[in-house]
Amino acid sequence: MTRRLYLLMLFLFSITISAQEYFPKNDGVKTTNNHYTAFTNAKIYVSPTQIIENGTLLIKDGKVVATGKSVAIPKNSIVIDASNKSIYPSFIDVFSDFGISKPERISGRGAQYDASREGFYWNDHIRPDQNAIDFYKYDEKSASDLRKAGFGVVNTHLQDGIIRGTGTLIALTPNSTDASRILENKSAQYYSTRKSVQSRQSYPNSLMGTMALLRQVHYDAKWYANGNVNNKDRALEAYNTNKSLVQIMDAGSKINALRFAKVGKETNTEFVFVGGGDEYENIIEIKATNASFIIPLNFPDAFDVSDPFLAEGAGIADLRAWNQKPANPKILAENNVPFSFTLKGLDAAKDLMPNLQKAIQYGLGKTKALEALTTTPAKILGKENSIGSLKNGAYANFLITSGDVFDKNTILYQNWVNGEKHEIHPMSTKDIRGDYNFTLAGETYDLKISGDIAKPKASVSSKDKKLGTILSFKDDWLNISFTSTDTTSKNLTRLVSKISNPKILSGKAILPNGNETSFYAKRAESKEVSEEDKKEEKDTPKVFPITYPNEAYGFKTLPQQETILFKNATVWTNEAEGILEQTDVLVKDGKIAKIGNNLKHGNAKIVDATGKHLTTGIIDEHSHIATSAVNESGQNSSAEVSIEDVIDAEDVDIYRNLAGGVTSIQVLHGSANPIGGRSAIIKLKWGETADNLIYKNSPKFIKFALGENVKQSNWSSFNRFPQTRMGVEQMFIDYFTRAQEYIAKKKSGKPYRKDVELEVLAEILNEERFISCHSYVQSEINMLMKVAEKFNFKVNTFTHILEGYKLADKMKEHGAGGSTFSDWWAYKYEVNDAIPQNAAIMHNNGVTVAINSDDAEMSRRLNQEAAKSIKYGGVSEEDAWKFITLNPAKLLHIDDRVGSIKVGKDADLVLWSDHPLSIYAKAEKTIIEGVTYFDIERDLQLRKEMKAEKNELLNRMLQAKNKGLKTIPIKKKGNETFHCDTEAEHIH
Repeated sequence: MTRRLYLLMLFLFSITISAQEYFPKNDGVKTTNNHYTAFTNAKIYVSPTQIIENGTLLIKDGKVVATGKSVAIPKNSIVIDASNKSIYPSFIDVFSDFGISKPERISGRGAQYDASREGFYWNDHIRPDQNAIDFYKYDEKSASDLRKAGFGVVNTHLQDGIIRGTGTLIALTPNSTDASRILENKSAQYYSTRKSVQSRQSYPNSLMGTMALLRQVHYDAKWYANGNVNNKDRALEAYNTNKSLVQIMDAGSKINALRFAKVGKETNTEFVFVGGGDEYENIIEIKATNASFIIPLNFPDAFDVSDPFLAEGAGIADLRAWNQKPANPKILAENNVPFSFTLKGLDAAKDLMPNLQKAIQYGLGKTKALEALTTTPAKILGKENSIGSLKNGAYANFLITSGDVFDKNTILYQNWVNGEKHEIHPMSTKDIRGDYNFTLAGETYDLKISGDIAKPKASVSSKDKKLGTILSFKDDWLNISFTSTDTTSKNLTRLVSKISNPKILSGKAILPNGNETSFYAKRAESKEVSEEDKKEEKDTPKVFPITYPNEAYGFKTLPQQETILFKNATVWTNEAEGILEQTDVLVKDGKIAKIGNNLKHGNAKIVDATGKHLTTGIIDEHSHIATSAVNESGQNSSAEVSIEDVIDAEDVDIYRNLAGGVTSIQVLHGSANPIGGRSAIIKLKWGETADNLIYKNSPKFIKFALGENVKQSNWSSFNRFPQTRMGVEQMFIDYFTRAQEYIAKKKSGKPYRKDVELEVLAEILNEERFISCHSYVQSEINMLMKVAEKFNFKVNTFTHILEGYKLADKMKEHGAGGSTFSDWWAYKYEVNDAIPQNAAIMHNNGVTVAINSDDAEMSRRLNQEAAKSIKYGGVSEEDAWKFITLNPAKLLHIDDRVGSIKVGKDADLVLWSDHPLSIYAKAEKTIIEGVTYFDIERDLQLRKEMKAEKNELLNRMLQAKNKGLKTIPIKKKGNETFHCDTEAEHIH
């Protein structure tokens, strides 16, 4: 080893151990750097709200010693004059995967309980034992990109699993070791809605399954912590330990943030949410969570709408998102929701500042913007005393800029991290960008210098002809070469200038013939900006109003409850009074107040219903609209999951169903497993939040299923019990036997492990929860009734039940109802015996019969589906109408509230233009609890308004493209329709 190499290695080693004073030093002379560094005459942002003009920042050993206007500078200080410069705290990203490789996905799908991590929790997707520190490796290339974007610290973690384990707080310093870079080994515990890619374990495969699993982990961890488990579980131990850390959930959208806020409340977990940039749409509810948010700045690009035919495919919700999302940070700030920014979703770190400048243009205050990059992320991590500001004792993490950090013309000179300087652009860098012209050999040239300040580019033109140009700029020496206007000449003209004044270029020019001369070019003053352009730059862009929900057919303001008097209607009461001609109905305080003739009410809104029909709202006993998930198929029993967790109040099918006279539905789990998930019974209150849709004091229901789907004969799983109809029966017996044992444990008074799945099954045995069972074949329907009778409960409703006519007498004896299709048959093998007289035969045998949809399109015309039983089965008009109103209300145990027009019941009403069982009938008004959620006249007006709004948004996108902004192709979104057998789920 040469002496020079040895000394170099010794020097580098001395740097790496500067923070490790306890390390022995036996191989040479130990020296310590004890000097201070003082930055004087700067505008110092100690914090976003504490600013010092012409101040001094004093640092030593990687920490801030003092800031102020009259700081005493020690003698052993390096003094840097920062006149006309600004100093800001470096930025922080709380949600990063810096230095951690993306885990590789394992292909295939395994069995439901095929956990591969022995000694850990039974579910592979629960990984609180993962620690980012064990996977992290410093990456200087990424660190350099982050520093150039202004970041000094990132909180990194392994982005894999539902519970992902702990993060690590990293300072982005290359000339040190992890001993000083790592500011906190375990800084937060991370969660997500997505499974681990490192496991084939199938459960959960839905969002509601994820939510149920998080609840069960919470109960199991408490059970484990109390010493009730003999085995060692490293995952639960880590989970219990990590609960003292900040808990960060990657929700990805405002609707998921609201959902997991409820899970957090149930499990005593205070989440910080990684949002989706759409929080503005439900800002009142977002604020009510009292949570902090980590917000991405990946605003949508404009669509390329130059083709008018393709432009028709752009949805109003997507067009609005392009216009509205840049205002999200402003709206969060106005509502005092704490938030920080993250690079998540951006292609590169350098994309942060342009998008942040856009948010500022849309009204975000610069103080709030700076807080979101500095003090707020520090506070989220509980590190406000050490990072995010330049207060005394904090890490010396700061930026030196030429001015306002958010100005697009500001130059970032240096990013200091832990007191270590990283030069982005030399402070002596001269900005030569601009427009010049000069004359050589009698010919006039135009020179334009643009691009990055440190790597400018040039274009030269003459006589309106653009010439090939090369520019280099280094150490204040400018060299420009450009081709001749004479195409026959292959020689270049070369310009050389030493830059002292960036507004003037002067020096030597070498002509194509080799002759030398001098040249002089002065930068042109900025062109006068027109008043119109000035106004455009100054004004906040127009943001279109938010509607409820914020998509097609949304309300500008939520409709209010009214007192309404319907005059002279044909009233279908569904009560003993039958159909009443020319009758008045008064609606007050959301209830049916009076029914009679010549009713009067001074403050009522009068609706002339002469020649029209007034009915109670249609009730669909079996639907899959208004949900983000339908099946949790990862296990043969998913009683622990609930559709209430994943209600989607923004599903446009709600509005479409209102237009078909539907006011209430049961949103059912699918039929992927014998014991499915719990139902949600909701009212279609378009524009309200998910919680406000669910019936108050809702009856408890759960979905069971029989037939082909549950034994997986039509979706090729073959790795889950049961595989036969015999196995389905044994599974029911096994689970209810376990539920009996669970009840006995609870009653014993001894400690027991809370199991949400068995809690739900116990409710069935205790007659506190009702079953709606997907069914087709006579033998299986008989089987389930016998199983139920063995365990002393009843099956409430057999849904589909296209062979119900074969055993209607047994259903009556058992006490089961039937909710069926009007005339579906032969769409799969077990439906071959279906007949259109099915509903009528069950009805004639005393079974409570409903006609259901199981289909988002059919539910819009259930009135016509009910009419088919008149044609095929000869039932009366009133009984046919009850098939979709009073009877489903009875099956759902809500007939005391809805299902008929009776004084005291909820005012859930539909005004029809014609006989309600006619194909010509239109729902003119659909009212829920005295609130008009659909009005056919408003609908027509809305279509005109949406057309005008869409046209204006398309024009704005065209203008954006003409200005050179990036555009993307239109991706037309189909409205995915769920059915019983839909297996694939949207995890987000």
